[in-house]
Amino acid sequence: MTSPPRLQLTGITKRYPAVVANNDVSLTVLPGQTHAVLGENGAGKSTLMKIIYGSVKPDAGSVSFNGEVVHIRNPQEARHMGISMVFQHFSLFDTITVAENVWLGLDKSLSLDAVTRAIVAKATEYGLDIDPARPVHTLSVGEMQRVEIIRALLTNPKLLILDEPTSVLTPQAVEKLFVVLKKLASEGCSILYISHKLHEIRELCTACTVLRGGVVTGVCNPADESNASLSRLMIGAEPPELQHRAQKPGAPVLQVSGLRLSREDQFGVDLDGISLQVCAGEVVGIAGVSGNGQKELLYALSGEDCRSAAGTIRMDGTDMSALHPGGRRKLGLHFVPEERLGRGAVPTLGLAHNLLLTRNEALSGGIHWISLGRLRAQAADIIRRFNVKAGGPDAAARSLSGGNLQKFIVGREIDAKPKLLIVSQPTWGVDVGAAAQIRGEILELRDQGCAVLVVSEELDELFELGDRLHVIAKGRLSPSVPMAEATIEKIGEWMSGLWEVDHAAA
Repeated sequence: MTSPPRLQLTGITKRYPAVVANNDVSLTVLPGQTHAVLGENGAGKSTLMKIIYGSVKPDAGSVSFNGEVVHIRNPQEARHMGISMVFQHFSLFDTITVAENVWLGLDKSLSLDAVTRAIVAKATEYGLDIDPARPVHTLSVGEMQRVEIIRALLTNPKLLILDEPTSVLTPQAVEKLFVVLKKLASEGCSILYISHKLHEIRELCTACTVLRGGVVTGVCNPADESNASLSRLMIGAEPPELQHRAQKPGAPVLQVSGLRLSREDQFGVDLDGISLQVCAGEVVGIAGVSGNGQKELLYALSGEDCRSAAGTIRMDGTDMSALHPGGRRKLGLHFVPEERLGRGAVPTLGLAHNLLLTRNEALSGGIHWISLGRLRAQAADIIRRFNVKAGGPDAAARSLSGGNLQKFIVGREIDAKPKLLIVSQPTWGVDVGAAAQIRGEILELRDQGCAVLVVSEELDELFELGDRLHVIAKGRLSPSVPMAEATIEKIGEWMSGLWEVDHAAA
């Protein structure tokens, strides 16, 4: 007898006040199949996954698992059935340890010591380095992603849902994860895989369902498609090619000289003699595995950490080592953090009011009255220019999909016409069309003479955007390498801190 589908969705519909997230969606996943769900930001992918995982209830339609109609009331029931999910936005408690977070979702008959040992074993097996004893609030975004992946794998799932699982992994770690996922599939585990990296979908997945505007627009075998044809299915067109014109950089804008900072908590990374320069009209990239000092460096550059020694951080010749973020913005520095909600935007505030975090054009008069009309007009212009799918300028930040909120935050900072723009993970979790738009806007800003520093774990992104590239490892920064001389292999080796060997050989 033929086995029944592992998962079958029939006529799934979910409506919200401002949008129909899923409209009569049907999807079938077979045992041992790796099935991609592809769609632009706001297409309804995350809502559909939450319905499968029991955290959202559909308004219509049915869900069958292993041939039986099921009503999954909550994630605990889903996990008990054998469904596990790694969310793009993490569901971790900041104040407890990695091991305690993982323990919460597992069989309570297991001791915390047993869970800790299991975490270490899985982390070693899959190349997902993590310390079970660390409090979650000390982890970088990439390290939190590793915790979520390990937690899901420890449940031995029959259906594993992965939402942008490789967005913060190195190429070597991605290769290792793919080996694991292919092994899981060969053992009968079904995988639902959400990613905007079309080459990953073509390599890993044997089936693909495409959503656009909450409706299924196609089902295909991605191995038979090209990146261009998948893009057309997803967004109705191919993303525009980036225009990266060679140009001579101008005068130095950001100069960092011998920056040394001790970690502020026991799980942080010491910065050890960081020196770099970013000139007007160039994009400088910083690559590296998450948790190697990126967070500490970005805090020092943004002004959230003002402990830098005098003279170590200068902008246009002005020493800003001790300046707070507001003082640095007055010099023309604007900053996009990797954490969208909580740092980049206040979740409960509308988009218009979120402009006040880094912009003050809507303030007028000596006592700083807020012009709400001007604020809403600015937000509406950013929404239009960056094609943000939102319910208008007053829509709460948390109501947007991750990719659309990222477009708004990047748009907010670019629209400020900065002299220096520092961006962390500019297109994390953003669809191919939106990623091309954000990268195009960054290059246009660079062509207008802005100095741009991009910190990203997406090597393809850095290769597309950068004029020069550094690598950060264990709190130290490599020499810069012109992009024309950089290779994936070389940068991958440098991520382990091996640039001295490379330079000695040269």
